[in-house]
Amino acid sequence: MPNSEEKPKKESALVREFDVFVPLHYNDGSPIEARKFQRLHTRLLDHFGGVTFFPQPNKGSWKMGDVVYHDEVVVYRFVTGNLQRARRFIAKLKEDLKRTFRQEEIFIVSRPLKRE
Repeated sequence: MPNSEEKPKKESALVREFDVFVPLHYNDGSPIEARKFQRLHTRLLDHFGGVTFFPQPNKGSWKMGDVVYHDEVVVYRFVTGNLQRARRFIAKLKEDLKRTFRQEEIFIVSRPLKRE
């Protein structure tokens, strides 16, 4: 049985999966232009060497105070073994997406990925 102080295998510890949740509509309800999604796809592909796009709309809701907001998003997923480089890229990407998609926030999830 592994000791709880043992470190995970280097390969597993360094590989991470990221999901970027991108809205389909601006805050005024108008649809976001397809070219903006295409540019994001190309940007992620060029930087990480691969990207998976989940084009089916996903409905999300969240609360701020007493107000409930609803949105439809699509998800872009990519995997990287270079976490430092990814974090620098994602910090800039997030700010660019907030501006491009005219959003207060862009939700990005990161999780460790174990390769079998």
